[in-house]
Amino acid sequence: MTEAPSAPSVPVMIEIEDIQSGALHHRPSPSVGVFLFLRIANPQVGRAMLKQLLPAIDGGLPSPDPDQDAWVSVSLSYQGLKALGAPQASLDSFPLEFQQGMAARAAELGDVGDSAPEHWDAPFGSPEVHVALSALAPDAARLEVALARARDAYQQTPGITLLAVQPVQQLPTKRTFFGFKDGISYPQIEGSGITGSNPQEPQLKAGEFILGYVDETGNLPSMQKPEVLGRTGTYLAIRKLHTKVAAWRQYLRANATSPAVEGLLAAKMVGRWPSGAPLALAPEQDDPALGDDRGRNNDFLYREHDPRGFKCPAGAHIRRVNPRDAEVLGIPGSTASFAGAPATARRCRRGC
Repeated sequence: MTEAPSAPSVPVMIEIEDIQSGALHHRPSPSVGVFLFLRIANPQVGRAMLKQLLPAIDGGLPSPDPDQDAWVSVSLSYQGLKALGAPQASLDSFPLEFQQGMAARAAELGDVGDSAPEHWDAPFGSPEVHVALSALAPDAARLEVALARARDAYQQTPGITLLAVQPVQQLPTKRTFFGFKDGISYPQIEGSGITGSNPQEPQLKAGEFILGYVDETGNLPSMQKPEVLGRTGTYLAIRKLHTKVAAWRQYLRANATSPAVEGLLAAKMVGRWPSGAPLALAPEQDDPALGDDRGRNNDFLYREHDPRGFKCPAGAHIRRVNPRDAEVLGIPGSTASFAGAPATARRCRRGC
């Protein structure tokens, strides 16, 4: 008996122009940016500011013009939606984690002891944060141009309070504070036209990033009420972390017999050498040429290049946050695709 041919897959088309560019944009390298945290006095004030802010928010795919390679994004907290006067039925339709906020979920997130909310810099964890504006650009001059339009919107609206300003910046070396190349990995999102950084990886379902679309499990997550409140949106987590670089270096030095062994131990913990060369392809020593080659430094799968984890340990940072092969997660009968891989272990947005 001949099996009936399977129905052809229908290409997914996402409403790209209705998505903030900041949710789709690869971070420039080098980059400078800033987060602005705002409180709104009442619904009328908040809506007036958002109306003025709209022209400053870019939608759709980023501009190919490097002079326009700067953007501003706007995010609303659960408390912000309340302050804007969203109906309770709409507020209740958001996930519980979003409703509670990170401070209320500190125990679940491991934010205890020195990391407990009472030690956070203000206004992190405060219900006073209603709106977060984020701006990012390759340099300070272009950042200021992009930010000026957004700044006018809240400064010219009485009843808007600027709670805090948090600048962010990539080091001129394009490395993290731990000394490793940053901004290597980017996924390919189905229907977006965005090219991923690993040619061996399949496209990820749009629902992994954008609300209103099917995710990798084949499900369409429940939507907000009304649906327009969430569709083509996404969730943003803003966390300010203290990285103890000196303590990490001291640990490496105390557990290594030489500078060379110290460097290898650090690479084993990260899964890459400082240049960005992956251990799966360069297990013995750093390979700066490989690390600088964007066509090769992310072109690998663990099943093919390191199935047993002898090169890149299973506990290495990049192997934990971006498993690449579902087989690494211990799923019987899995292949090199992501079919069946748990959504909770999918990948980091960048840098892995």
